[in-house]
Amino acid sequence: MTAIRVLLVDDDPLVRAGLSFMMGGADDIEIVGEAADGDEAEALVDRTRPDVVLMDIRMPTVDGLTATERLRGRADAPQVVVLTTFHADEQVLRALRAGAAGFVLKDTPPAEIVDAVRKVAAGDPVLSPTVTRRLMEHAAGTTADTRRTRARERIAVLNDREREVAVAVGRGLANAEIAAELFMSVATVKTHVSRVLAKLGLNNRVQIALLAYDAGLLEEPREDGH
Repeated sequence: MTAIRVLLVDDDPLVRAGLSFMMGGADDIEIVGEAADGDEAEALVDRTRPDVVLMDIRMPTVDGLTATERLRGRADAPQVVVLTTFHADEQVLRALRAGAAGFVLKDTPPAEIVDAVRKVAAGDPVLSPTVTRRLMEHAAGTTADTRRTRARERIAVLNDREREVAVAVGRGLANAEIAAELFMSVATVKTHVSRVLAKLGLNNRVQIALLAYDAGLLEEPREDGH
């Protein structure tokens, strides 16, 4: 089994040491490097080719948000998991919009951080429906009308079925739940999700959820009246 290559980015050497220690015991994870700021992280990504980057948000030189935007803009972008001390923070939202696969709190139990790395390496975002809703509630007071207009313009490229799937993803439903609700197979749901990601130029389901929220789709009543 090929080990998951992980790069640690945090300006606190004690945090980096703790993360390295907790993940060093996992047979399927290899720490390939450590960086103290976002600028250093970009150079290390070129040298070490990590699968996953654990990225602190607040760093003094180049912050984690800027580094995430730069890394996720690459053709061969690694997955990024944001490290934060906040459940709902505007910078976390911006990182997710930039393509981060999710976030973990710095006080998260070690086993859960290791599990988060495994999940994003497998292509699954690390963000529960509960946390997604909390982030969206936090964004409600900061989302401008222009953001909604732009989001609706982007969503317009979807056909009706893709739009239904996007809304279901935004509600935090798993593929099996979407399949049951929309009367389709799980394989068909996966195909629709892939098409939505491709049409909208997004990286993951978290971004679908945020865009659906921005467009106001999660506020509209469904056909069954709920």
